[in-house]
Amino acid sequence: MNHLAASELILNKDGSIYHLNLLPEQIADTVIVVGDQDRVGKITKYFDKVELVVQKREFHTQTGTYKGKRISVLSTGIGTDNIDIVLNELDALVNIDFKTREIRDKKKSLDIIRVGTSGSVQKDIPVDSIVASELAVGFDTVLHFYQSEGIQLQDFNEALANHLQLHPRNSRPYVVEGDLELFKKFKTPEVYAGFTGSNVGFYAPQGRVLRLALEDENLKDKIASFNFKGKKITNLEMETSAIYGLGKLLGHRTLSLNAIIANRATGNFTKDGAKAVDNLIRYTLDKLVPT
Repeated sequence: MNHLAASELILNKDGSIYHLNLLPEQIADTVIVVGDQDRVGKITKYFDKVELVVQKREFHTQTGTYKGKRISVLSTGIGTDNIDIVLNELDALVNIDFKTREIRDKKKSLDIIRVGTSGSVQKDIPVDSIVASELAVGFDTVLHFYQSEGIQLQDFNEALANHLQLHPRNSRPYVVEGDLELFKKFKTPEVYAGFTGSNVGFYAPQGRVLRLALEDENLKDKIASFNFKGKKITNLEMETSAIYGLGKLLGHRTLSLNAIIANRATGNFTKDGAKAVDNLIRYTLDKLVPT
């Protein structure tokens, strides 16, 4: 058996996993992840009851039931680097025996659903709409540190690299799929099918300019104009690609749902972001537990 050293599987004094501060029995098989820790309570206010509240740093978890279904809601903070922590520690909670420090023979698969905000880069995806991500492209490097070539869509990778012509100092974009079954469950006629870009920052990496000049002033337009096998990049945010990539490597089902609060192509911004997010929350919960 593979015994994990204390320096690799780091546990707190109470036996909980290091960053999330959770014990295995405290996590549900369905996990909703959000970036903003304040959004956790905005979801669990709809629950029948909340049995657990745990917070450490930006990682705020509440576990409870919605219409009888046990669900955990967990804030990740912003960025794929945080997702590297969250996905690995969620997996450890269900697939590693903390007492023996050994990987379990029988693996459990979680349903991990991101409920987040995003900006569209296509004119026909308006503010206040919902995008369910079928595909994700990562502009970060997280997945490149893992043996992940087999889960990346290499033809998309090549086409994207040729189209964007990023500076050699930039990382090579990678494309991964979400879970097809979850996508079909949440994709209804009023929801847009997404090819979501996950960037390494909010400003220059997404083509925004305040006071600093961009290395590539055409980056946003090049992202928006990419079209391969009929798939266009629809929206930009900062977590989905790592959720999809690590989820697939670890054997979990993942889906990213996005409330569109900005349209980068038209310059529009939502007039009521709280309402747009609440609409997405209620949509997500009702799809998880249909009436």
